[in-house]
Amino acid sequence: MAEEKERLQRQILLQQVEILLEGEDKADLKDLLGEQRSSDIAEVVELVDNEQRRAIFDALEEPIAAEVLEKVDEATRAELFEILQDEELKSIISHLDADDAADVLQELPPEEIAEILKSMPPAESEEIKDLMSYSEDSAGGIMDPAVISVTEGATVAEAVNKIRAAEIDEDFYSVFVVDGTGRFLGDVRIRLLLTRPEKTKIRTLIDPDTICVTDDADQEEVRNIFRNNDLIVVPVLDKDQKLIGRITADRIIEVAEEEATEDLYAMAGTDPDELDTVSVFHAARVRMTWLLPCLLGTAVTALVLTFFKTHNQFVYVAAVAFVPMIAAISGNAGLQTSAIVVAGLATGHLAALKLSQVFSREVRIALLVALSCGLLGGVACALLIYLKAPENAVEPMQLVFAFGTAMFSAIMVATTLGLFLPFLFRRIGIDPAISSGPLVTTANDSISVAIYMTLAVLLAV
Repeated sequence: MAEEKERLQRQILLQQVEILLEGEDKADLKDLLGEQRSSDIAEVVELVDNEQRRAIFDALEEPIAAEVLEKVDEATRAELFEILQDEELKSIISHLDADDAADVLQELPPEEIAEILKSMPPAESEEIKDLMSYSEDSAGGIMDPAVISVTEGATVAEAVNKIRAAEIDEDFYSVFVVDGTGRFLGDVRIRLLLTRPEKTKIRTLIDPDTICVTDDADQEEVRNIFRNNDLIVVPVLDKDQKLIGRITADRIIEVAEEEATEDLYAMAGTDPDELDTVSVFHAARVRMTWLLPCLLGTAVTALVLTFFKTHNQFVYVAAVAFVPMIAAISGNAGLQTSAIVVAGLATGHLAALKLSQVFSREVRIALLVALSCGLLGGVACALLIYLKAPENAVEPMQLVFAFGTAMFSAIMVATTLGLFLPFLFRRIGIDPAISSGPLVTTANDSISVAIYMTLAVLLAV
């Protein structure tokens, strides 16, 4: 109900904005947008044309414009980069936090990045450069460098005063404690600072079991750490165990969405790169890089069918008639297994399990599925044979047995591939989700059809 209400409110906002834009009522537009959340304005900006986007940004205060620029999707942001003047873009980006500014700047050409960084204060520019040096998918790439830390010798009063004096527009849930060289020692919850005497030494309040991550940790690993330990914030350390930033739960929510989206694209046989612009030609090119190899794979399947052409025309025609069933059933059975394994690896549920344990469970499931499909396929085959078999055809039960056995074997092989490939891809550093994509699915079809045709022809002659 609440979600439906929010959707309706966004639709009303879009209609109001369009009416004001059409009437060129700049004053009322500015007043209306000033009352809205930046996330709602960002959705409106994604739905209007470039001329209207220009008018909306003219009506926004720069701090809000910066938030909107950061929240819109990549394709819309790419168009906004073209709409906004260079000086205007520099000024808007200067209102972003360092981590958000780094994310936005990475989408610009190198020469524009350098120009914008030159226009910023040196300290701020260096901070953004440091963040941009990390991989986008690492803890360093998603961390916020804004932290409040005190030394272990400080008192509660000194820690509280440091929080009060901090010129940072961020929420803090704990104060990090470091030694004289900046090495991380632990954290102290804000609750303890409010309930302990002012002269209490911070070292007595440190939680030595504070969970932390290194700057090179993969963002998917960080997400799993947050989920498994119900965390709100995690400190980020460099290779020398020095405190360099923090990651908060709201950033992890964004990471989880990004990872889920990337997996969906990989499993569908495309790439998030197609959202970089609104160009349909760009999107078509990205998709064709995946589909062209699939065309080659289907050609291989056709060659397999040609290779198994036999002198017994009835056997061959009957076998070919069941190729779509074999390809579809075995391919989907393999896809089901790989989807379960990929989801488990992504969330960490299977990451700690031995392959043998996963194999034991999935193979038992595959056996039941293969037996069921083999029997049902055999029944379908029997009906076809009894209806269409010529008088001089091979014994019907012999051919039915061939089809049932072939379907069982093809499903078992496809399921085994669906089980092993995600683990193999993960071990060699490739996204396991790709193992569910069209490339592997096409290869799976070719292998399954080859097994099926081999058994069907050999057992039926």
